[in-house]
Amino acid sequence: MNKRFALQSVAALALAAFLVPALAQDKPIKVGVTAGPHAQIFAEVKKLAEKQGLKIQVVEFSDYIQPNAALAAGDLDANSYQHKPFLDQQVKDRGYKIVAVGNTVNFPIGIYSKKVKSLAELKDGAKFGIPNDPTNGGRVLLVLQDQGLIKLRADAGLKATPLDVVENRKKLKFVELEAAQLARSLDDLDAAGVNTNYALPAGLHPGKDAIAQENAKSPYVNLIAVREQDKSKPWVAKLLKVYQSEEIRKFVQTEFKGAVVTGF
Repeated sequence: MNKRFALQSVAALALAAFLVPALAQDKPIKVGVTAGPHAQIFAEVKKLAEKQGLKIQVVEFSDYIQPNAALAAGDLDANSYQHKPFLDQQVKDRGYKIVAVGNTVNFPIGIYSKKVKSLAELKDGAKFGIPNDPTNGGRVLLVLQDQGLIKLRADAGLKATPLDVVENRKKLKFVELEAAQLARSLDDLDAAGVNTNYALPAGLHPGKDAIAQENAKSPYVNLIAVREQDKSKPWVAKLLKVYQSEEIRKFVQTEFKGAVVTGF
């Protein structure tokens, strides 16, 4: 009787050891995204991943700061919304132990206006909105430099600010706002640089409505980020493989018609 009981106990322990990893996987991976295209894409990633046994919970944010703060605090397992220059700046400024694990998509930033149909039509002293974070603000300034409206210090680089403008042909007055606010502020501005993930939900299409646009082959390819301690975990590789699949590539091409391009 005791021998039989012992054998049953061993079998039960073996079964428990087998089930614990399986039960652990039932907890979904929490992924932070910004509303708009990132959320739309991850809705597709979630469906595809769950077919392969990886459960995902998508958590939407309305700004660029909170997804990294939540990831660093352990409230998220990953996020997908930022490019590397932005992540690098956040890590430098805030000391986050966050790393990129793979590329996702690129959103060429566009210049939009409800008052003019070209940059040439901007009047002297026009109010021009740019994102108030150093990386995305720099992107817009570089577009303006490429278009010949301004000239930046030679060493300004990707993080240029209005303080780096050394020539301003039209004496543009730069208005720095949260990136999410710019599309909604076009009535009060003469023009503004708007990130595509905020432009699309506002009904602005880069290919149709932008009066100027960033080169699609820019350094601003977006990425999936995780905490340093998690980068080698199996779910990270699985998540990245699903995102960078042909199914997701086709979804991006079909859904966004060139407004968003894959970076993998």
